[in-house]
Amino acid sequence: MNRNVVFTFFLFCFVTICRGSGTDIALDAKATLLHRIDSLNLLIYTCLLTLTVLTIWVFKHRRVSWLHETGLAVIYGLIVGAIIRYAGSTNHITHINVNPEPGTTYNLSVPPDMLRFHFPASLPITPGDSPIANKTYAYSFRGEIVNVEQNEIDLKATFDPEIFFNIILPPIIFHAGYCLKRKYFFRNLGAILTFAMVGTALSALVIGALMYGCVQLMPASLASSFTFLDTLYFGALISPTDPLTVLAIFSQLKVDVNLYAMIFGESVLNDAVALVLSGAIQNYETRYSHDGGFEISGFLGAIGDFIGIFSLSLLVGALMGCLTALMTKFTHVRDWPLLESALFVLMSYAAFLIAEVCELTGVVAVLFCGICQAHYTYNNLSSDSRNRTKQLFELLNFLAENFIFTYIGVSMFTFPKHHFDPWFIIAGFITSMLGRAVNIYPLSFLLNLGRKPPIPVNFQHMLFFSGLRGAMSFALAIRNTVSEARQAMLTTTSMIVIATVVLQGGAATHALDYLRIPTGQGSNEESEALPYRDDTPRGGGDAGGGQKARLARVWGALDSRLLKPLLTHARPPLTETLPAFMRPVARLLTTTHQYTQGDNTLRRTDSDSDLCIDDPQIPSSIDPQQLWPGLVDTRISVEGITGSNI
Repeated sequence: MNRNVVFTFFLFCFVTICRGSGTDIALDAKATLLHRIDSLNLLIYTCLLTLTVLTIWVFKHRRVSWLHETGLAVIYGLIVGAIIRYAGSTNHITHINVNPEPGTTYNLSVPPDMLRFHFPASLPITPGDSPIANKTYAYSFRGEIVNVEQNEIDLKATFDPEIFFNIILPPIIFHAGYCLKRKYFFRNLGAILTFAMVGTALSALVIGALMYGCVQLMPASLASSFTFLDTLYFGALISPTDPLTVLAIFSQLKVDVNLYAMIFGESVLNDAVALVLSGAIQNYETRYSHDGGFEISGFLGAIGDFIGIFSLSLLVGALMGCLTALMTKFTHVRDWPLLESALFVLMSYAAFLIAEVCELTGVVAVLFCGICQAHYTYNNLSSDSRNRTKQLFELLNFLAENFIFTYIGVSMFTFPKHHFDPWFIIAGFITSMLGRAVNIYPLSFLLNLGRKPPIPVNFQHMLFFSGLRGAMSFALAIRNTVSEARQAMLTTTSMIVIATVVLQGGAATHALDYLRIPTGQGSNEESEALPYRDDTPRGGGDAGGGQKARLARVWGALDSRLLKPLLTHARPPLTETLPAFMRPVARLLTTTHQYTQGDNTLRRTDSDSDLCIDDPQIPSSIDPQQLWPGLVDTRISVEGITGSNI
């Protein structure tokens, strides 16, 4: 009898526990389903990238040049996106409708960050089940929805826009700065800065003004959702270029290095300029103009924001690069190359995060951090870390770029916030071309007034043709798609990116032939160990002539006799270049390796031996006392400081 009672008691407890855990089992099943869908989503993109890599190999093996890898990624993404969109899925998202309480302070412009859905205690649904206890579930804000019947795969195929800015864009931008060691980049620095900074701002203004005029001629439903600041923001996000396709073909065909340097340098810098410019426009709208009107004080404030944010972001990146150089110089971390490489990567990424936390622009910071890492830190790294960091960031750049272009294709069908307006799309194509033309031709004319040799007309046409749009434009467009205006911008930007990458990228070889631009003139990838051979006519250079030579002399002396001895193991040591009263500090900042190595050790292995070229206008002997009086001991010879030694 006692055994039966005990058995009955345990059976009752077991049944009660099983009934009570029914909710947990259902939640586990839901979590398992979401995990499978997440894995399927990642598998789709992995297969797309794998297919892209294999097709690239086939194209390189067959010497196919009419379609670049980024164009392939976009096309494959479009195909898979269409399959996901129209194939259908039985895993539809369950939902309930929630209405705000009367008198709430939240509205369409300021929605709550989170919804807390409270389930009060209730009786069991099925007789015999345990009562349901109080439960509260939290739902994060995702933005406005368009299609309520969206399925799980459609939803999961769309990533959070912040992933692009915080994870995918930093390695792309850092790689651009880390590989920025080409001689002719600095020979054409004046033209590059003009196109990237003045030209990008001018292009954004022209596109914004023209688009505002076009929008006013469109149906009232669309025109009412756009202000001038909206169209100006569109001009800022569509102005940066991403000529990966053209540059890859230039490298294969060995196109003129000056043309290559101008296109490459502009594309590196105008991404950062466009990001800061778009942020300045948003700050203007938030701080100064609440009705979309124009205020002169707000305009000047926006210009101040642009200059201040860009300069401070640059400073953060440069300081992080210099700090990494000091850490690798004065520690023995190079004895453990794995730790050294990890430190290098983490410090570089920290530059991006510090700038973002300080409400600056991480893209600018990580770009100039990459430049400083290449110029200083690279020389302190062990040979294993040099190879590892170069290959690592090259791989990350390749995967990130192709992932973005693949996602652009997929999102054309799966992203729920596209707004297709044919008139706005057509106007976007036309104004983006006009903005690019305003960037290139008038500024080239002004540069040629003082530039010897001038930029040829066929080079100007190729600069215009190389204005492909890419990752930065898409990332800026997808970051905010709450309003109808921003949704129309995203759709137009995506179509412009796809069209320019596929069509213009595929026609780059034909454009070179049509414009009669010479090819086969030498490799654009300059070897660090090879001496520089000047193929430019004597007296050539950028605009500014003697001023540029003076600037090169000042920077060359400062860098080779102060910054590099401080941040690297370069010679001459600081004990020979700083004044006598600073000798104790100089000895503290000089390593034994700097005393014992030969004079030419660093010059043979310096990754930035090509940063300043052998300009015939730069004399071989410089008097440092004229450059920075009081800083150097009198009569210290700087004999031999030329571009190839800096």
